[in-house]
Amino acid sequence: MAQNRPNPDDRSDNVEKLQEMIVHTIENMEEAEEALEFASPEERAQIEAKNERRRESIDSMRLEVKDEARNRK
Repeated sequence: MAQNRPNPDDRSDNVEKLQEMIVHTIENMEEAEEALEFASPEERAQIEAKNERRRESIDSMRLEVKDEARNRK
């Protein structure tokens, strides 16, 4: 009977993946900002709240990029 073993922790491309996620999140924010022009007041509040969460996520991802880059050395 084969044992299930976790995959080794390959973090070699974490910085690149995180940077891609940051770019994608910024693009989503920009698209959402454009949608504000046509949004109802309720939709506007939802979009603004979501973009605030996106900003917080970007901040966290940038900190993680710094940590990963530091650990590469």
